[in-house]
Amino acid sequence: MFIDGRKVPDGTVVETGLAIIGAGAAGISIARELAGTGISVTLIESGGFDFDPETQDLYEGESVGVDYPLTSSRLRYFGGTTNHWGGWCRPFEPIDFEERDWVAYSGWPVTRAELDPFYERAREVCQIRSPAFDDASAWEEGGKPMPLAGGEVETRFFLYSPPTRFGKKYRPDIERAKNVSCYLHSNVTEIVPTENGAEVERIDIETLSGVRFSVKPKVCVLAAGGIENARMLLLSNSVEKAGLGNRNGIVGRFFMEHPHIPSPATFLVTDRALVAEWYRTYTRMTTPAGNVVIRGCLMFAPEYLRRTRRLGTVITFSPVRPVMAVPEAVPAGASDEERTAAERRTAEDEMFRGVLQLARSTNSSAAPSGEIGWRIGVGCASEQEPNPASRITLSHEKDALGLPRTKLDWRLKKSDADSLRGNLEAVARAFGGWGEGRVQVLFPERDEWTEAEGWGNHHLGTTRMAADPERGVVDADCRVHGMSNLFVAGSSLFTTGATVNPTLTLVALALRLSDHLKRRFAQSAAVE
Repeated sequence: MFIDGRKVPDGTVVETGLAIIGAGAAGISIARELAGTGISVTLIESGGFDFDPETQDLYEGESVGVDYPLTSSRLRYFGGTTNHWGGWCRPFEPIDFEERDWVAYSGWPVTRAELDPFYERAREVCQIRSPAFDDASAWEEGGKPMPLAGGEVETRFFLYSPPTRFGKKYRPDIERAKNVSCYLHSNVTEIVPTENGAEVERIDIETLSGVRFSVKPKVCVLAAGGIENARMLLLSNSVEKAGLGNRNGIVGRFFMEHPHIPSPATFLVTDRALVAEWYRTYTRMTTPAGNVVIRGCLMFAPEYLRRTRRLGTVITFSPVRPVMAVPEAVPAGASDEERTAAERRTAEDEMFRGVLQLARSTNSSAAPSGEIGWRIGVGCASEQEPNPASRITLSHEKDALGLPRTKLDWRLKKSDADSLRGNLEAVARAFGGWGEGRVQVLFPERDEWTEAEGWGNHHLGTTRMAADPERGVVDADCRVHGMSNLFVAGSSLFTTGATVNPTLTLVALALRLSDHLKRRFAQSAAVE
């Protein structure tokens, strides 16, 4: 059932078993899991069913570190940021959950093995019809992995969600569920605890039209996104002056992203046929369960990362173009723009021609007429080391509800850049040892990294998981340290950011939390 919060009588108190703040991928996943259980569920969403500029403006804020788009990187209406999600999916690697002595503040309180069954369920929620994220034999119809030398660089796969627009796909499930009530246009202004700060007493809500009401839950889950989760805990300061869950000053710290570099290197290969189509573009493949879109990428063996003490990187390929054996002729009557482009390609080809001729001397492949090889564009995303100075705080500026806006100080470290550069050099070794290609590394060595070339719109780590309350905001069950009935869901839980898109993992964690909540309510009912 859906309820317009603007039509709720002022001063209403809604009593419920479970309150979920935020109807994005995590919040909707949890609500669906508890639908039909007999547990009363109240799902609270700031927006409606469509984009609204006034509601979206509540995301405005300050960016005082590496410049970052606080507003355009997320969406504030039913379905959340899945409304503009690209659908990239793959699970984190086992090493991503481990404590790595070369990565400060690493080590999740859960393992990949513990999360594996929830990844399977998350794959179904995200409508992915294959589990073959690492099995190249499943995709032989589209080609084979490049036999890169050295064992440091590996081919792995992204599998794509359609993408699933959670707000549209799962809206009927929420509407039909008799035990689920979703309040739209309803902005949480504070999660108010009991006097001792140990338990959520109520959730205060206000609409942009001025209606105020509250929800009194037995259990509360905060699932408002990787940035807003931290902001909401900091705003909830009427009892705990530093904000809920923040007695150790961790809330908002360790903000991470995936720095994206659009052209960190150029790959050269002697023959286009050596590079499977699924490396170069989104490729539709047929499986017994139906079609699935895949993309091959390069990642790094865990043994290599341990030996070199580096962070992860994922490298994707762009469309290829030929490198000509002879300079390109500029067509008669070409415009100045066309002439300039042709001259640039000729200069690049001249630089690459000798490199490819050397590569060809080490193998038996024959050059196609007029072509000596192929140039492949490259993009990459890289992992950040958790950094407590990279953080979310509250701004002095206020939003339309009178609440302090977000202030983000995103920071990148020289060690992040050094790790990425080292990984690109490892790829160069792998290509050179293979003999069929070469790599030109373009990402420069840096004394500092103060400006991002790009990012993934991935907001990670601001309410991180840790067994020790001095190192994190929530425990292994996603429960806020020091509070009995407040839980957090979403990518703000991530202890480290890994190097792949977060949606599949945050859905898996939400499903795991759902099972925990079901057990908790069942135990409570048994006691009663």
